Amino acid sequence: MMDLDEHARRFRFLIRDRDDKFTWVFDAVFTAASIEVIKIPPRAPKAHAFVERRVRTVRTECLDWILIWNRRQLERVLTDYVGHYNVARPHRGIDLDVPVPPAAPTFGGIEDIRRIERVDVLGGLIHEYRCAA
Repeated sequence: MMDLDEHARRFRFLIRDRDDKFTWVFDAVFTAASIEVIKIPPRAPKAHAFVERRVRTVRTECLDWILIWNRRQLERVLTDYVGHYNVARPHRGIDLDVPVPPAAPTFGGIEDIRRIERVDVLGGLIHEYRCAA
């Protein structure tokens, strides 16, 4: 399980909506970790557009296809998916590139390009293809 204290230094802001489920105690936890809580404007659905798009992508490409039994499995599945999303999945917004490019492969010749291996992610739900070693 992720501990906020271990990861709080990576974040400066928490942007959230004004839902009643977020009480002052919720905000106090983040404020105590030196994270500024910013509430989006009321009745402004486009303020969360990037987050909503990301959540929809995770659901349609991953969570709608897997039966989650417990929290540990959910954390493992999301960790695997985030790795795929950032390292292997092409993104239209960045010209079909990936946010975190892998180390540049070195090719010895055309015979190296012909050896491609398939790597199954999430038990075969997603396939990635790489040059074989």
